[in-house]
Amino acid sequence: MKEEIGKRPIREFRDLVVYKRLYQLMILVMQEITPRLPVEERYDLRSQMNRACKAPPALLAEGFAKRYQPLAWKKYINDSIGESYEMINHLSVCIDVYAKYVNREMCLDAIEKYTIACKQLYRLREGWKNFHR
Repeated sequence: MKEEIGKRPIREFRDLVVYKRLYQLMILVMQEITPRLPVEERYDLRSQMNRACKAPPALLAEGFAKRYQPLAWKKYINDSIGESYEMINHLSVCIDVYAKYVNREMCLDAIEKYTIACKQLYRLREGWKNFHR
């Protein structure tokens, strides 16, 4: 069977385009955004953001092992969507409350990428049956 142009087989979680997007977002948040938050946010918003940005790619990695169990796999994807929306909220707080500390454009770009990731996760959840056969 001939492989479609631009389509690659999904053999592991790292082959998922959405995983790659979420992993890059995690790096961006941890290296460029949270370190710039004020010291008083070290154990609150910064800590929450560091945990929330790591969760979506980790959930996809963990859930991929259960991809043949539709309910379990969908739960991991749903949890990834929830964590991604949490990051959109946290980034919005950074823009609105800590504008003098963080790069507004970088946060807006990250929000847009998380929004795209949520759509990709939704499509992954709805169409998974076509990928693992």
